[in-house]
Amino acid sequence: MSEVSTRTRDVLNTAGESAPVPLIDTFGRAITYLRLSVTDRCDLRCTYCMPERMTFLPKREVLSLEELFNLATGFIERGVTKIRITGGEPLVRRDIIGLFEALGERLGRGLEELTLTTNATQLAVHADALFKAGVRRVNISLDTLDRTRFAELTRRDALPQVLDGIAAAQEAGLRVKLNAVALKGVNEHELPDLIAWAHGRGCDVTLIEVMPLGDVEEDRLDQYLPLSAVRARLEQRWTLRNTTEQTGGPARYVDVADTGGRLGLITPHTNNFCDGCNRLRVTATGQLYPCLGGGERVDLRAALRGDDPQLELAAALDKTMLIKPERHNFRMDERGLAPHLPRHMSMTGG
Repeated sequence: MSEVSTRTRDVLNTAGESAPVPLIDTFGRAITYLRLSVTDRCDLRCTYCMPERMTFLPKREVLSLEELFNLATGFIERGVTKIRITGGEPLVRRDIIGLFEALGERLGRGLEELTLTTNATQLAVHADALFKAGVRRVNISLDTLDRTRFAELTRRDALPQVLDGIAAAQEAGLRVKLNAVALKGVNEHELPDLIAWAHGRGCDVTLIEVMPLGDVEEDRLDQYLPLSAVRARLEQRWTLRNTTEQTGGPARYVDVADTGGRLGLITPHTNNFCDGCNRLRVTATGQLYPCLGGGERVDLRAALRGDDPQLELAAALDKTMLIKPERHNFRMDERGLAPHLPRHMSMTGG
């Protein structure tokens, strides 16, 4: 019997036992975090993420909410303790709160945290329901506080809705972290004010280097701003203190003494962060990508719709552990360099 099938058999033989058979890749990293995309659709068109005339998936190709729940349950049974719902924009999917409610029932029963990443345009409507379902933290994408610049970046005049969403989330009891993509010549001089604004409202901030995913209408090198340069500028204004916090994620954290807040830095180009990777990503069509910056994938939709979904899903997850790469291969060093991967961030789920 092959290695994959033997491990799959062991998983099934221990189904229902108190200790799940963990997902551990060939580099010894335990996988405890799933980023699950529920849609590739979005109500914004951020210039670094997708073209204005984006072609979205036919709805028939997207997993049903029931399939998404069954998939998430399969990961929980293998030791995943944190699930982040992503998109596209997850809150544009009809009846999505039902999935949060169903997954919320697993909190304390294998699942330790349920959260989401959102652009917050729909958050004012759903904040209370999300908290009631068990969500306690949300990540909100916000690159600028300037309404004109926001409209240019997202191609939509929606900053007031986003700010309303942030306020509603905090009023509902949700802890908010802002994610901002650092863009050369666009928002780089505004980043200190954005950080100060967020920290003044009790929100942490994470800055992100632009990633070469999908074809957009600008050269990625024109957008790329190394966070090493951003940090150097911030240190001329504030005192930054490195922390030892490790979440298993890509961010490295500093405390900003002057604001009393925390700042995360995600640096796929200037400081590789893959050694402690604990996550997997699944698209809305059920394609599992073991690495955001890799082309390896496993078709979980086929497993879910197979003759024996439990067996086939277990085998697919075991296969994933064998092919998860040691690190990503993003590059941002040549003018006109084609994206390393053709899929857009909205497809992969961030």
